[in-house]
Amino acid sequence: MYRLWLIFAQAATIAVAALFVVSTFRPEWLPSRPGSQIAVVQQAPTQAGTTGPLPTAASVGSYHEAVRRATPSVVNISTSKEIRSPRHPLLNDPIFRRFFGDQLPDEAQRATSLGSGVIVSTGGYILTNHHVVEAADEIEVGLHDGRKLLAKVVGNDPDTDLAVLRVTADNLPAITFGSSDALRVGDVVLAIGNPFYLGHTVTSGIVSALGRSGLGISTFENLIQTDAAINPGNSGGALVDAGGNLVGINTAIYSRTGGSMGIGFAIPVSTAKVVLEQIIKTGGVARGWIGVELQEISPALAESFKLGAQRGALIAGVLRGGPADKAGIKPGDVVVEIQGKPVADPTAMLNMIAALAPGSPAKMKLKRQGQDVDATTNVGRRPKPQPRSE
Repeated sequence: MYRLWLIFAQAATIAVAALFVVSTFRPEWLPSRPGSQIAVVQQAPTQAGTTGPLPTAASVGSYHEAVRRATPSVVNISTSKEIRSPRHPLLNDPIFRRFFGDQLPDEAQRATSLGSGVIVSTGGYILTNHHVVEAADEIEVGLHDGRKLLAKVVGNDPDTDLAVLRVTADNLPAITFGSSDALRVGDVVLAIGNPFYLGHTVTSGIVSALGRSGLGISTFENLIQTDAAINPGNSGGALVDAGGNLVGINTAIYSRTGGSMGIGFAIPVSTAKVVLEQIIKTGGVARGWIGVELQEISPALAESFKLGAQRGALIAGVLRGGPADKAGIKPGDVVVEIQGKPVADPTAMLNMIAALAPGSPAKMKLKRQGQDVDATTNVGRRPKPQPRSE
């Protein structure tokens, strides 16, 4: 009896260990469970404790293995929407209406556009850009194996230009998430997407810069700059490292001609993952907001406000009745600290406030006419951006 019990205990231990290994490194092998959570495939840590590209990725002078791993997870996205042209003035003429009647409809046309997306779960969730699917009536996703599926928008986040789609399919090839925080300027990256309807095109380059902001692409910018060729249609596609792990979502280019000029931008996967998880869980993204207009501090303003250093964010305007107004914050105040953390500039303050949970208190240190002032504001929920008019 003791021997049977010992064999059972050993078998149970091995089964639990195997389940742990599979759930950690290959969760897509396990059956899906209902719920509002999503499990993405995360790149396994290296021996040094940080994530990075496959050690053999470039050892043979080729990125074929990285492309082979990542390409099946990148999809082509085609959208269409109906655009109604204004009624021609001639249709209002009484003589014209006498012959043709009063019920002539406005002219309607369908506009189509293209983009890319990335499969992030085996159950059919896809990450793309908000501007790729904005206002679309119909969204069609083209898979690497040739299948074409209709997709629905689960949720979107215009503030980061991200959207989450879902298609009805199982066992899809989900991409492995890398670490955008581990990227360094000079690291090799590959862009995979659908430029000019040339599906699953791969281009290569390096990380040209990190933390780009103030570009006017979206409200919250902390972008990866790359010289990997990105063209119209690449939007929403994958930026992967030399091991084929997702490090960014391609979103925009700087161009005077409409084509690639060697300056492209991608949303870091760290940002994309947070947005993805919130949209899957709640259908949207909740960010903090206090109702102020911010301005950069110039050397002249720093001297005028007796700051001693060109650091902080100048309050240029306060929304009447908003959280900042209720906390006594005034135009002309300079915010130098939030929750004990120094504020470098307006972009940093915007990101710090956005990271706070709506409804929570936020302690702020201000400079007002050369004097230190403490204020506590009750953080509100950031209003949704107004949709762009056609």
